[in-house]
Amino acid sequence: MKKPILFVSHDEDDGMWQFHCGEDVDMDNATLVSLKEIVDYDISVTILNDLPLGWIAWRETESSHWTRQKN
Repeated sequence: MKKPILFVSHDEDDGMWQFHCGEDVDMDNATLVSLKEIVDYDISVTILNDLPLGWIAWRETESSHWTRQKN
């Protein structure tokens, strides 16, 4: 079952991106993937390409607008 990306963070400490479905995160099940894989999975995240370091974005559903704020 494909889960939508509902939460994104652009980490200030290392510049990495995190993409989550909105459920609790279990680091034992975390997977490192390329940004291309994320875009292929859900092209709508490309609207967040200018999300500054240290910021997060979230939405309620896959069709909702993204909300952004400094983390």
